[in-house]
This record gives sequence, C-alpha cells and structure tokens, in this order.
Amino acid sequence: MDHLPRRLAFIAVAVALTMAFGTIGFVLIEHYPVFDAFYMTLTTVTTVGYGEIRTLSHAGRIFNSFLIFFGVIVMLLAVGAMTQTVIELELNQFFGKRRVKSMVAQLEGHLIICGFGRLGRGAAEELKAAGVPFVVIDHDPERAERAIKAGMLAVIADASRDETLRDVRIDRAKGLVATLASDADNLFVILSARSLNSKLHISARVDEDASEQKMRRAGADFVFAPYTSTGHRMAQALLKPHVHQFINFATQGTGGTGVNVGMNVGIEQVQVSAGSTFADHTLEEMQVQRELGVIVLAIRRAAGDMIFNPPQESRIAAGDHLIVMGEAHDLQRLEQALAGGLA
Repeated sequence: MDHLPRRLAFIAVAVALTMAFGTIGFVLIEHYPVFDAFYMTLTTVTTVGYGEIRTLSHAGRIFNSFLIFFGVIVMLLAVGAMTQTVIELELNQFFGKRRVKSMVAQLEGHLIICGFGRLGRGAAEELKAAGVPFVVIDHDPERAERAIKAGMLAVIADASRDETLRDVRIDRAKGLVATLASDADNLFVILSARSLNSKLHISARVDEDASEQKMRRAGADFVFAPYTSTGHRMAQALLKPHVHQFINFATQGTGGTGVNVGMNVGIEQVQVSAGSTFADHTLEEMQVQRELGVIVLAIRRAAGDMIFNPPQESRIAAGDHLIVMGEAHDLQRLEQALAGGLA
C-alpha cells in the first residue's frame, strides 16, 4: 500500500490548486475580497448552489463556467480516489487477516512470542536469524505492524486470553516466550499456556525477584530477570573484560566484539539420534575436534545430568545432547553426522 500516501498527496494538491485558481480568478476578474472569492469558489466546485454572492460580469461568468467544469471534475476525482482508498484499506485488512490466519493454521512446532517490546523484538530477531518458525502476539497495532514490516508473522490480540492462544495453534507449538509489560500479565499467559499445552517449553521475563518462584510454580521452564542479569554482566565486563568479550563472541556472533570478526563462531546443542553412526562411541573415537574443528563443551545425558568438559573417553548414546562450539558450517556438519548423515 505504498502508493496510498502519493494518492492522498495528489488529491490534496489538486483540490488546493483548484481552490487557489478560483480564488485568484474572482479576485482579479470581479475584484472580490479574498474571503468572498474563496467562498464563491468553494460553493461552485462543491455544487452547493447557493448562487452568486454578487452579480457576475460577462467575463466573470465565462471564468465561472470553466471553474464549474474543471472544478467539479477535480472534486469528483477526489471523492472517487478517497472512496477507492477506503475500499482498498478495508479489503487489505480483510484479506490480510485471512492470510495471517491461513499461515498460522499451517504452523507446526513453532514458537509463540507474547509481546513485541524491546525483549520481544530481541527474541524475534534471534528466532528469525535461526530460521525457526514463530508468531508474534501483541495488542498494540503499531507494534504488530512493526513486526509485520520486519517480515514476521504477527497478530493483534490479547495474549493472556485462551482463545488468542488457541488461534495461534498453541496445541501444536513447541515453545512460548512471555515478554509482556508486567509480571501479572506474564503469569496469566503462563497459566493459560500450560493448561492448553502441558508439553510446551515456556520462557518468561520477570521484573520483581519475588515473582520468579511464582512463574516457575505456574509452569515456566526458564525465568529471566533482564535488569538483574544486565547488572551482573555490566559488573563482570569491568571485573573480567576478556571473559565478557569471549562470552559475547561465542553467544552473540562476532559483530561489535572486536575479536576475530572474520569468523562466524557460535555455541550449539546437537542431539545424537538413534541412527547416528557415532552413537555408542567415545569422543576420542569421534575425533570431532580434529576432523571438524568443533569443541565439545559439555554432554547433557538423556537422563538429565550434565557433564562439563567431558574427557575424551566419554561415551555418547542416542538421546544425549552435545553442547559444542565452533564455526557455523562445522556445527552444521556435526549436526548432520549426529543425525545419521555423513559429516
């Protein structure tokens, strides 16, 4: 709908020029005062038919004839353009909602982001970069429109309502991110989401430390206090700047860190599938660091226990997750190998 501003500007300019043309003409030909000339032009081009303010001369009537002809055409075109604009907006909104509804209906294993504020935008950008399907819910039309313009799927609705969560297919969703403005709103979302999908992974923001346990009892798997964590990181950046720089380098990409900007290093979790040729092998037998240049930081067993900095004789099994660090293409090769393909 980028042509709408140009159309509206064209209408405004055409009407303004017609009014200016008529006003100047009556001032010069009939010597009307400026306001009378404007009023005479307005009643003429709008076909109100109040009659002449003063008796027009022969030259004035000739001028007025041309003004009636061209002025009425301009006004009709303006009315038609405005009508077309309103209809287009209504149709665009109608079909836009249908398109969004159709796209949401096709989602499977997606994530739901409740709230598109600063934290919600950060989460959405991360998911978009990772290529993970997700849908944004926000009751503010401007925020939802911002998400749509960024190429994201978004709906304007109240995320704390059960029917809203059902509309975005929470029953088939994989996870939910609650980043609404208040702890109470996020708590309502968590309670609703957990009751609608017991297997959902839920991540929530919290402002007050006292609310963290309530969030967890309500069903949140992960709870983040952005102000507290940011304060800790700011202090750590001063106390241990090199550690802070490394963590940023490994978890947030290389942009802005000033370290090895030519590399694309990240930390990933990859699961060992039952069909993988590496299942029931040791890390030494896998040789992932030598063959792929990937560092195994930890192993999370299928039973839930975590082994940090595992020794080379550690044996991995189907269902285990490896927490690994390396360049993007190497991580992808490792993921393919652990899924059963060739590295």
